[in-house]
Amino acid sequence: MVSHIYLFRHGMTEDNANGIFCGWRDSKLTKKGLEDAKIVALRLKNKKIQIAYQSSLSRSKDTLKEVLKFHPECNVVVTDDRIIERKYGKIQGMTHYSYISKNSPKRYDDFHRGYYKKPLNGESIQDVEKRVNKFLKELIETVKGRDINVAISAHGNSMRPIRKHFEKLSTKQMMEIESYFDNFYEYVIYS
Repeated sequence: MVSHIYLFRHGMTEDNANGIFCGWRDSKLTKKGLEDAKIVALRLKNKKIQIAYQSSLSRSKDTLKEVLKFHPECNVVVTDDRIIERKYGKIQGMTHYSYISKNSPKRYDDFHRGYYKKPLNGESIQDVEKRVNKFLKELIETVKGRDINVAISAHGNSMRPIRKHFEKLSTKQMMEIESYFDNFYEYVIYS
């Protein structure tokens, strides 16, 4: 039995375009973000998808909606906030520039691309990885012994631990990767 996992990031949002810590804010897709979603949809057009996962944020849902326009065979869509973006706490809604100008580039880098550091009332990437790993364990159990293909409409920081798992990355490598708005990552699970 073989299952394919198609992992992709939501399209560009207003907050992404403006350099704002978005986190759990419900920032909408920009015009470019909708085009990003349509490009992912075209890239996945000839694949088969039976189950799809999204977070509760509209950017994840709207991106998945574009992808599923080509997949009438997908009859299960699950909203699961274990794949939601990292929570930025007190700095959610603040621009990166504003944060750096009030603090320092080093302090920004320490938590923005650091594994353990977290903003006040926010999450570290380690926190995100813990909840995403629970999602992955359940996902792998769901597809085990079945020929089922899965689409996952995730977020930049929730994709990091998923990619770490499937690509066998170190924590350092995971923290250095970027996931593009207009592409997808494919993984195979044999069972």
